[in-house]
Amino acid sequence: MAARIGSGTVVSGLTASALAVVTLLALQARSSAHETTSTAGTPGASSSATATAPGKPSAKPKPVALPAHSGSGKRIVYALGAERVWLVDPAKPSDDRTFTVQPSPVDPLVGSYTVNRTDAGPYSGSDGVTVKNGVIFAQRGSAVIGFSSAADGTLPKPDPAKKTGGIRETLGDGQALFDFAPTGTKVVVVG
Repeated sequence: MAARIGSGTVVSGLTASALAVVTLLALQARSSAHETTSTAGTPGASSSATATAPGKPSAKPKPVALPAHSGSGKRIVYALGAERVWLVDPAKPSDDRTFTVQPSPVDPLVGSYTVNRTDAGPYSGSDGVTVKNGVIFAQRGSAVIGFSSAADGTLPKPDPAKKTGGIRETLGDGQALFDFAPTGTKVVVVG
């Protein structure tokens, strides 16, 4: 005698299966959206992912070369024209990384500096934006210049009328720079 399965059991089973499939697809989509290429051991590698068509092999992004004459040893390199930062540590090349930033209305002068203050925050930046992971390294006139992330994760263009020195980065890049650069870390600014 065959066992009878009620329609409620069948519907419950199908619903559970459908939810499992939807959850799996959502996790795969989330993973794809957040996938980035590794920069381990490649000081000039980009931290951004390259999108490819389904079924095609993914192409590696072209490395972004560390600017010539950007110093030596452990340092942060900030290229004004490229609006890009490199975190370079010859002793730990697996920690090296590069990323773009949103420059401030007041740029630091080209030269070599050291981090003179850090603040995990959150706190109010000189432009009124709530920021975190502040790494301060220069001053130009009354503008204090440093790297930080907007606490809400945005990267809006700064108001050029406000003469501030907040160089903005994403929350992830900001955390990486903050962890990399305690007080005394060298910062090299190139054109």
